[in-house]
Amino acid sequence: MKLRTSLLLAVPVLLIIVVGLYPVIYLVIPRFGILTSKEPALLSGILWNAAFYLHILPGGLALLTGWWQFNRRMRARYLRTHRFIGKIYIIAVLCSAVAAIYLGFHANGGIIASLGFIGLGLVWFFTTVNAWGSIRKGNVWQHEKMMIYSYAACFAAVTLRLWLPLLEKLSGDFFTAYRLTAWLCWVPNLLVAWWLVKRAEARNTAAV
Repeated sequence: MKLRTSLLLAVPVLLIIVVGLYPVIYLVIPRFGILTSKEPALLSGILWNAAFYLHILPGGLALLTGWWQFNRRMRARYLRTHRFIGKIYIIAVLCSAVAAIYLGFHANGGIIASLGFIGLGLVWFFTTVNAWGSIRKGNVWQHEKMMIYSYAACFAAVTLRLWLPLLEKLSGDFFTAYRLTAWLCWVPNLLVAWWLVKRAEARNTAAV
């Protein structure tokens, strides 16, 4: 059972590492990935480029650091490390989410995709701010809940790369797939987060 659980956890962790390091490629290859689908006028804009790199680089850092924070054993034994990594995560998210909201207005796929990605950026930003504010007030459980929702939004970086090729293959059209992915990459994640929170609340209630 433990081996099976370890193998199941290894898959998302591997995806987190790969996707978290993925933005580094953009530093090596100037025109790569999503950049190949953008208009030259947009790519030449300083503000858009600044927002793009402010989104992908801190976003990758948030993805790589955030999942460690859910290890209860590590939190108990290395609380100062937990707090330090938490500060890195929060700063990375705030930078990446604000940039994502701006980039959402220029998303491929029109208004449907734009609203999806802007919504994701807003949810990611406000859940993270709420998590930070809650722990500063000493409300540990509210902090934990909001961090679950925050990382569920962060994990959209992984689920986007799973949904997009699948939907593109099924639909035969990149832009149709992209519009659907703009919502599917994060809404189901939040539903899973909601289920995890409710399960934890029920467990805490039973323990009392």
